[in-house]
Amino acid sequence: MNKEVLKIKLTELFPTATFDESGEWLNITIAPADFLSAAEILRNKIELGFDYLFCVTCVDWKTHLTMVYHLESTLYRHHLVVKVQLDRTKPELETVSHIWRTAEFNEREAYEMFGVNFLNHPDLRLLILPDGWEGRNPMRKDFEDPVNMIKL
Repeated sequence: MNKEVLKIKLTELFPTATFDESGEWLNITIAPADFLSAAEILRNKIELGFDYLFCVTCVDWKTHLTMVYHLESTLYRHHLVVKVQLDRTKPELETVSHIWRTAEFNEREAYEMFGVNFLNHPDLRLLILPDGWEGRNPMRKDFEDPVNMIKL
């Protein structure tokens, strides 16, 4: 399925979503409240078949955070980038670790580095940083570390 056909199909399924076609892969932005149901549809709808979540990251825009999920259909070989804009003061989003197992590890990293709380995550705890770093979120643009003189 090429990018244009995929966009038409996704527009039917998610009429409130917005799209960006400027890159190699189609980008769709979904509201946080619609994210979990959209993820289930993307994974389980036969003609979409996005069975592989290969990258999850977060972007700090200073005014808000954006979660970014890269999906692929291993059967149809099409790709999709799903974005969800979150409130910077209380970033929360439902976990998709029960839909794509790879999300479990990646969501822990976003929790640790950016402070995104993944609701209903089975094991939301620090992944890399040592004890005592809870809530410090070193990848946020407002992070300051006076010991190492880091200020972004």
